[in-house]
Amino acid sequence: MPFPLTHPTTRALTGGDLLAQSLAHLGVKDAFGLHGGHLDAFLMGCENSGIKLIDTRHETAAVQAAESYAKIRQTIGVAFVTANSGFSNGIPGLATAHADRSPILVITSSPPLRDAENNSLQGIIDQVVVARPLTKFAMRVTCPEDAPRLVSLAARSALAGTPGPVLLDFPIDVLFTPVHERLISWGSISSPLSYAPGPHVEAVKEAVALLKNASRPAVIIGSGGQSIEATKALLTFSNTNHIPIFDTNKCTLSSTLPKECHYYGGGADRLALLPHIKTDQPDLILLLGARTGMFLGGRSGAIIPPQKECKLIHVDIDGGEIGRTVPVDLGVISDVGQFVTAVNSQLALQSASSEETGLNIDNDWVTALASLTALPSPYENDTKIGPSGRMHPYHALKEFMTSIPKDAILILDGGECAIWAAGLAHLSSPSAIFKSTGALGFLGNGFGYALGAAIAAPDKKVINLQGDGSAGFHFMELDTYARLDLDVLTVVVNNFCWGMSSNGQELVYGDANPKRPVSKLSPLTRYGDVSRGLGNAGIKITKVEDVKKEVRKIVDGTRTVPGPACVELVVDSKPIHPVTEAMVGRTEDENLVVVPYYDNIPRAYYKDS
Repeated sequence: MPFPLTHPTTRALTGGDLLAQSLAHLGVKDAFGLHGGHLDAFLMGCENSGIKLIDTRHETAAVQAAESYAKIRQTIGVAFVTANSGFSNGIPGLATAHADRSPILVITSSPPLRDAENNSLQGIIDQVVVARPLTKFAMRVTCPEDAPRLVSLAARSALAGTPGPVLLDFPIDVLFTPVHERLISWGSISSPLSYAPGPHVEAVKEAVALLKNASRPAVIIGSGGQSIEATKALLTFSNTNHIPIFDTNKCTLSSTLPKECHYYGGGADRLALLPHIKTDQPDLILLLGARTGMFLGGRSGAIIPPQKECKLIHVDIDGGEIGRTVPVDLGVISDVGQFVTAVNSQLALQSASSEETGLNIDNDWVTALASLTALPSPYENDTKIGPSGRMHPYHALKEFMTSIPKDAILILDGGECAIWAAGLAHLSSPSAIFKSTGALGFLGNGFGYALGAAIAAPDKKVINLQGDGSAGFHFMELDTYARLDLDVLTVVVNNFCWGMSSNGQELVYGDANPKRPVSKLSPLTRYGDVSRGLGNAGIKITKVEDVKKEVRKIVDGTRTVPGPACVELVVDSKPIHPVTEAMVGRTEDENLVVVPYYDNIPRAYYKDS
């Protein structure tokens, strides 16, 4: 028997008990969800198995909490949602985990097997069919004794190769049915997980050859290059060879790399600034566990230069991502940590030979790249008051970032407010940064991410920074923070509008056109009052000179209400952030049609000049 079964003292061992004990055997300590009667046998099993249940106010937040928990702990995250209605609410969480390659296991339930296609309560949607396009593996378990085998299969599927979400649907009768111990199918639940795949020997040699022919190489890492092993190997690679490292928008960056890497350059978008400081672009980019697309400049050449000017080595555990958007010179299907370790070994081996020479790095170029992190903000000398009389977003967030504790987990959600905050995040020296809006452009993720991070790292303060738009999605989760007494500080950057939407409309249609369809929000909403009503402390700040003093009262624990808190920063919607301008792509060329957030297209006919 792979693990000793724990028998409840007052009832028979059920499928729900066996499911919970299977998860516990795999090391699951916490599960996020919302109650539904279909799941009670499983929930009771979790109580008996020592799995802590964290209940939320919405299933989307629960599934997204499991996602951030997985990223912080570097393990699988577990969520539970009840049949049909709960499952439907959880779909956005599956979608974000699928888009951002996060290993989570979602447990759901359904009507009894005998009631299939019977218009039963919460039985209209076939959850497995709906889940399959958004998961790596989705399965309905029809026999309680199969729980260990299928839980093991689901967990392996979530973690192996390209990580991603998986789902198991346990009909209610399967969960409540007593288990016949002799019929239990254990599968591989006690077998260790497989080692990650390593690179082909010839691929490593070719990568080193390309590196030796480059004088301006740079590394861009994504969410697939963040394991402890990969970080350790990257530190050796960068510090030994003087090669700069940048990260992507969705990279949940820990503090190790920025603090210990002598050549850490920040976000990869900074590479687009090189022409502005009259510095050459890279002649080789090593793309590690990162996907090409919008966050890396698409096909514009702004971040990844054109192939004639720059060699591209793309390393990813998913071969389908290699060459998806831009051509590559070398594609390597491998775990990032394994690849960088192999490259380090090959370089060390060659350097030990008198016949081989080291890399030919242009150190002046490396120094120029380092200067990107020291470029002064164009807003530093702006007045601290915006055109409307409210706080300038740059100055309000600068004061905020210099007021919060070092080593916090910082979660950035929303549109323009998240971009303003990202540019200033380094001032707070966070232990990790979550940038919530990934490939889906989702808003409101931050509430679930904050919950998962707070459970995964209870010794860290979690800062959940929202715009007033994104705050409207899951603000009730402040009730969850209060019930669990979590050290979460929610920040609402309130400019009374959907900032990127309103400013985007202005860029497309001109500021002379006053119409801004469905992009305004109410200036009457008082987030601090709502926060207090949900058991959190809450303050509203309207003056830049008050930010530091008031925030420190909140974070230093001198407030009258202990536990989680909320800070509302009332800011102007102007100036328009340059990223919004770049994304909208406004042009004076009358022969181009502006397509906001994508590449502009030529008109069907040209206007006469």
